[in-house]
Amino acid sequence: MGKGSQRKEESRGESRNRCPAWAKDVQECARNYQVDMKFGLSDGDVEKRLRKYGTNELEKHEGRSIFGLIVDQFNDTLVRILLAAAVISFVLAWYEGEEDEEMEITAFVEPLVIFLILIVNAIVGVWQESNAEKALEALKEIQSEQATVIRNGRKVSCLPAKELVPGDIVELRVGDKVPADMRVVNLVSSTLRVEQGSLTGESEAVSKTTKPVPEASDIQGKKCMVFSGTTVVNGNCICMVTETGMNTEIGKVHSQIQEASQAEEDTPLKKKLNEFGDVLTVLIGLICITVWVINVKYFLSWEFVDGWPRNFKFSFEKCTYYFEIAVALAVAAIPEGLPAVITTCLALGTRKMAQKNALVRKLPSVETLGCTTVICSDKTGTLTTNQMAVAKLVATGHGPNVLRSFNVEGTTYNPLDGKIQDWPAGRMDANLRTIAKIAALANDAGIEKSEKGYVATGMPTEAALKVLVEKMGLPNEFGSRSATINNDLMVCSHEWSKVETRIATLEFDRDRKSMGVIVSSKSGRNSLLVKGAVENLLERSSHLQLLDGSVVELDNRAKTVILNSLNELSSSALRVLGFAYKEDPPEFTTYNGDEDHPAHNLLLDPANYSKIESNLVFAGLAGLRDPPRKEVRQAIEDCRAAGIQVIVITGDNKNTAEAICREIGVFGQHEDISSRSLTGREFMEHHDQKGHLAYKGGLLFSRAEPRHKQEIVRLLKDLGEVVAMTGDGVNDAPALKLADIGIAMGIAGTEVAKEASDMVLADDNFSTIVAAVGEGRSIYNNMKAFIRYMISSNIGEVASIFLTAAIGIPEGLIPVQLLWVNLVTDGPPATALGFNPPDKYIMKKAPRRSDDSLISAWILFRYLVIGLYVGMATVGVFYIWYTHDSFLGIDLTQDGHTLVTYSQLANWGQCKTWENFTVNPFKAGDRLFSFDSNPCDYFQGGKVKAMTLSLSVLVAIEMFNSLNALSEDESLLTMPPWVNPWLLIAMCVSFGLHFLILYVPFLARVFGIVPLSFNEWLLVLAVALPVILIDEILKFVGRVTNGSRSNPRPSKRKTE
Repeated sequence: MGKGSQRKEESRGESRNRCPAWAKDVQECARNYQVDMKFGLSDGDVEKRLRKYGTNELEKHEGRSIFGLIVDQFNDTLVRILLAAAVISFVLAWYEGEEDEEMEITAFVEPLVIFLILIVNAIVGVWQESNAEKALEALKEIQSEQATVIRNGRKVSCLPAKELVPGDIVELRVGDKVPADMRVVNLVSSTLRVEQGSLTGESEAVSKTTKPVPEASDIQGKKCMVFSGTTVVNGNCICMVTETGMNTEIGKVHSQIQEASQAEEDTPLKKKLNEFGDVLTVLIGLICITVWVINVKYFLSWEFVDGWPRNFKFSFEKCTYYFEIAVALAVAAIPEGLPAVITTCLALGTRKMAQKNALVRKLPSVETLGCTTVICSDKTGTLTTNQMAVAKLVATGHGPNVLRSFNVEGTTYNPLDGKIQDWPAGRMDANLRTIAKIAALANDAGIEKSEKGYVATGMPTEAALKVLVEKMGLPNEFGSRSATINNDLMVCSHEWSKVETRIATLEFDRDRKSMGVIVSSKSGRNSLLVKGAVENLLERSSHLQLLDGSVVELDNRAKTVILNSLNELSSSALRVLGFAYKEDPPEFTTYNGDEDHPAHNLLLDPANYSKIESNLVFAGLAGLRDPPRKEVRQAIEDCRAAGIQVIVITGDNKNTAEAICREIGVFGQHEDISSRSLTGREFMEHHDQKGHLAYKGGLLFSRAEPRHKQEIVRLLKDLGEVVAMTGDGVNDAPALKLADIGIAMGIAGTEVAKEASDMVLADDNFSTIVAAVGEGRSIYNNMKAFIRYMISSNIGEVASIFLTAAIGIPEGLIPVQLLWVNLVTDGPPATALGFNPPDKYIMKKAPRRSDDSLISAWILFRYLVIGLYVGMATVGVFYIWYTHDSFLGIDLTQDGHTLVTYSQLANWGQCKTWENFTVNPFKAGDRLFSFDSNPCDYFQGGKVKAMTLSLSVLVAIEMFNSLNALSEDESLLTMPPWVNPWLLIAMCVSFGLHFLILYVPFLARVFGIVPLSFNEWLLVLAVALPVILIDEILKFVGRVTNGSRSNPRPSKRKTE
């Protein structure tokens, strides 16, 4: 271990042993960190601590070298087989060129094409893996670059933040990004609020204090600490650095992302293809050995003398020939085009998903989505709108013990979204006017219309009150106004601000839990308008305003009625704010905002605010919430029908989360959920965590921290679940990395979360996830179709070469032709199968298991039968050309070629020993093939027409076989080819490409083929078309046998 790494490890150990600054008072912290808060650290102290703790930077994890990444791309069974085939093919081409004393470029086409495939595959793999480091880079951008520090008794501005050390005294102002984890030691302003939601998951800025908190507090509870990467949104303060670099909370997230990225697993499809590669290796080995054993007599012979083999004769030329057959077998068995077709299909899938607002960042995620069994969803912004809205307005009645309640519609910041039920439009009584005025004027927020819809500027709760004011409208005396006039979204609020002008603000603080403003009317009369926590306002209120505007004393009975209403709203998971006011507040009767006024000094000290806000007149209250999205309930139902479990994990409090879960259908309205709703801490202390997660139904985890989310994801994966996890903050990044599918929010999400994710929701909507899962299932089914199609084609090619070697006839297909078929000819139909229409019941079925086989035993049998027919057809047409003058009435003698017997064809290697064997010249296209000098070349150079027929039959059969792949079980009569017009186009393209290499002389020479006549094409079709009939029979047998096994299934589905 190097010195740098050792120092980092020591600093981490030191961090663990260091005192919990949040649980100690300011003086004790100063003693522990050995610093004078006014003088700061000296240069000598800083130098020592830099040596001890290192710089305040996140570690740069050394990623794999480019060479290492390239080597990794060849750590795959299929790739290794291809590489071996390419090397052997290259050596053989070189050897044959040396012997013939001329190197032909055509001999090297095959190895060069294979090498090209491997290079492209490696480039794509390296590019994808290098992208994995981006989440860590995005995390570094969150860190502050500079800080204002007190050192040597002087203030140092713009000090590079990486030079901060534990014990440094730092000044923070509004807008600053926090440069390290720090203890707040002094509030310069009355309040300090920090936006730390990206780290903790909290939806609003958090007020900070200098008071210590219990040592066991979670990160949200550490109210006297500010954390690296968060932002000061209000106030300024003095802080003491407690942790730097990797010891900060954001440093821990960095480590967790790194650990999670190292724990990333292959997708279910990748695992299956790897297993397929392993099986293929064994099969190729066995087939090659079998071919050699069958043909060993051709290149190795011996005599038995005295019972022992003697006089061995070895033909290196024949041995090399059968070695070439082994290479051809490897090329035939490997579906070289499969990676390209899978990538194309996944890319097309990402386009479909993008149209549904799901932006896929990593292609394999499309397939993984299809087998998702659990969706772990955040609440805020995903299940809910992340837009606070008033749901209930409570005003006073005719008497002190009577309250009126109004239901408020709408879930967004759009003032025209919904209305207030039973609202006396234009006839607002005095009490309702007071509430509207307070909500409009004691408010610093606004509403704007942007590309993303209606958004809040300022605090979400205050923006919701502004929307309420617009829905309340204006009293008659203001005239008829609405939010559509001059496109002014806040016309009512603006009208109230014309009537009463704000001249002073009493900022919110945690102690009094309220915010007030002093306003002056046109008549010059001043009023104090206050909004805040209902209990606190009631304590400071002495009177109550009634419906008609009259004011009565607030007695205990009236307080009880109001508190009962408060409890009722709170139990419905509403956040409740009260409204109160005071006319002509003492000391401020003549105040006009002038700094020279005697009352102005009272406003400079926040300690006076509680006294100013006393003897209030209570006016009413409003219940606010972050409402659930309208479409989420149906999406939850869809998940249930699709067999997908929904687990809600939120940082919010338990009551609010439970109420939302009941409303959206995760839980029933009156269901007992005591065993299914836990806080993060309760879950970590649970005696049977896996047993709790194994419950197949909705679960809720509230007050959850990042480590809780990671543990839940890890345990679910241990249980064999395929987990999709949503998140938007920095704190969510490790869990997003760890999940099978990490889903980040596109609107509210941080860049760190997006970089760590596999998919980004453009609309932050849960229902988009469900739609993406359905699309993933459809894509997987289509991928299964073309994987089966390509594998069945390869089985046919292997059967063809094996039969050729087994019966001893000349090879009918050479490796370069097989490569062309696997890569080019099969590619378009396989890709087009990705456009198969989705099954309409796709989201009514349980998710497939991630270990389900791609090919069942019956499907494998079907494709072995088809493969055997392909082999027989390609070898058969080769045999027919050499031995028959006609087939099914088709005349094959027009080219004038010589017919031979089966015995001659099977023993062509002994041609030189045949007496009086002559061959007539024959014509193929514009070329004339003559064998006067060497008749035996008829079985090598002269097989060019027979090879062309074999290749053409193979291409035609595979085109017709792609029609069979339209459906696993359905007949072409019920699912005709035109249900997928892209497949018909693809077949035309593939046939066009085949005609191209047949009828372009240069290409025909490269591939060792010649043009075919009309009769020869009739022969090709006659041999190829039966593949459709054979598979139709097999499909029928499959439907009959499966139907008899699953007769009760339909009735079962109905009862469900």
